[in-house]
Amino acid sequence: MLKTGEQHLASLRDGRRVYIGSELITDVTTHPAFANAARSMAAIYDFKADPANHDVTSYIEDGQRHSAYFLRARTRADLEKRSAVHRAIAGLSYGMFGRSPDHVASFVTGMSMNTSAFGIYGDNVTAYYRHMRDNDVYATYAVLPPQAARNPEFYTKMNLPVPSLHVVREDADGVVVSGMKMLATGAVLANEIWIGNLLPLAAENASQAITCAVPVNAPGLSLWSRKSFEREAPDAFESPLTHRFDETDAMLICEEVKVPWERVFVHNDALLAREIYITTPAHCFGNHQSNVRYLAKLGLIVGLASKVTAASGADSVPAVRETLGRLASLEALLAGLVAGQIQDAEAWPEGFLTFNRRIMYAALNWCTESYSAIVDILRELCGGGVFQMPADISVAGDPALMHSFETYWATPQMGAVERMKLFKLAWDVVGSEFAGRHQQYEKFYAGASFIVRGHSYRETPWPHFNGIVDGLMAGYDIPERFRR
Repeated sequence: MLKTGEQHLASLRDGRRVYIGSELITDVTTHPAFANAARSMAAIYDFKADPANHDVTSYIEDGQRHSAYFLRARTRADLEKRSAVHRAIAGLSYGMFGRSPDHVASFVTGMSMNTSAFGIYGDNVTAYYRHMRDNDVYATYAVLPPQAARNPEFYTKMNLPVPSLHVVREDADGVVVSGMKMLATGAVLANEIWIGNLLPLAAENASQAITCAVPVNAPGLSLWSRKSFEREAPDAFESPLTHRFDETDAMLICEEVKVPWERVFVHNDALLAREIYITTPAHCFGNHQSNVRYLAKLGLIVGLASKVTAASGADSVPAVRETLGRLASLEALLAGLVAGQIQDAEAWPEGFLTFNRRIMYAALNWCTESYSAIVDILRELCGGGVFQMPADISVAGDPALMHSFETYWATPQMGAVERMKLFKLAWDVVGSEFAGRHQQYEKFYAGASFIVRGHSYRETPWPHFNGIVDGLMAGYDIPERFRR
């Protein structure tokens, strides 16, 4: 089934508990902190449901039409289809929705391709995959412990409970969990939350080794949102990205939340809780989507760099053209890494095809390392232009002021209003609070840099590279004249 946008909005009016400070919000579709982002998310569903887009956005299996990001790839064409739907969805938000509906769905799809990794809970994974696929469920995840909880000695010394989410008891019909998880990006706009562990757990923390899925409106569950940037963005002219694409980040709090056994996927196994992401295609499928989404954002940045310099005629300066050429080459580099993941696809697990993991992790590492520098290039190209505009477009309501604005702010290359629109957009990428959030988000999206590089280390065929060195050294020895 393919949901429509209105069906998705209706699914969000479910009595969920979202806090911004002390304010409790139960309907995110109408609240000024979230309504525009909710409608932007609904637009993704309308796009997928439109028959004109079905060739890209969907496939048919078991007699039903499903979103293409639930496709379990068996051929290179299947991988191309998955990549294409990620590209189409990312384009709708210009890469600003990191947790769009195709992200966690890709993780779950990858897990369903190797359910043997889950032991006795393998059938639960298959059933949950089908539940998500058949109902077009939008799930996001919370898979990290709160930062303070990474020092459990403090809590022991102070005789306080460790705040990390953990199982507090088992009942005949499921487990009960309490505690905190981070960071539930997009959860206020989602239907369900996948709870898990991406960081290693010590064996003595087995109670935290719970992987499960819960509805966002589950009794005892609440989301504590960071500051909403959307609420302070009055319209799309002033804040074209913030106004529509603030997906929000939230801390997940569970207070005696019941999880039925059929929604439990890992329990009391500290090692398995993390390994399920890398012993299945989950991490690869989910992060290919991330690579594609980042590519969409990079396309916006390259286009902005070109337009900003053209607005003043600076694009005719050789040094500026060189900078634009460098930006364009970086975009092409990432595009090549994305394509290479399909071209060099891996026949893994048995019976399926997966994006090339080494290339995917190389792209992930490049994205993590590069975003700040790329945005800084755009910042330099903007110069002082972002500060030269009137405070807001209210000048348009006064004919005399508007006449002065159109007279003095126009350039030979661009009219005053168009320039203002352009620089407002550029500021939303380089300087607004929304821009600052994205800079932090991209830097730590996949975890600390050593974690990302650790993935690359794990997937590298070191015997092959060592063999190159060994083969070279085998071709020569101590010169004859020095032998005894």
